[in-house]
Amino acid sequence: MQILLFDTSIWIDYLRGQETPKVNLLDEYLLNTDVLQICPPIIQEILQGIRQDEQFSKIKKNLDRLLCLQIDAKEAVFGAAELYRNLRKKGITIKKPNDCLIAFYAISFDVELVHKDSDFDLMIDHTPIKIYQL
Repeated sequence: MQILLFDTSIWIDYLRGQETPKVNLLDEYLLNTDVLQICPPIIQEILQGIRQDEQFSKIKKNLDRLLCLQIDAKEAVFGAAELYRNLRKKGITIKKPNDCLIAFYAISFDVELVHKDSDFDLMIDHTPIKIYQL
């Protein structure tokens, strides 16, 4: 299995019990957590959307068990800001700047990103991001 980074958009579908090919792929990876990666902004986005305290605690505990990509915080925000600015210079506006942070992690660790978010599609031709294709 190759190492993949699953965007928040896939995690949300997973937590909502939706059945899609990308959710099914995440489900397979959850059985083999040695190759399942996550990064801090994805963890934040997942957890901030959970309304019930009990579910929050359970999901937080499960996410904490996953391998987390680590970058110095300043390096990550500087890199994400530069990515955002470079795209803006090309006339591309990313709606959710946090997606630039997630993209920076994926690019820095040279991992493919599994997503269903149009912001990442805008980045494909203008950054070295790798998008997983089913």
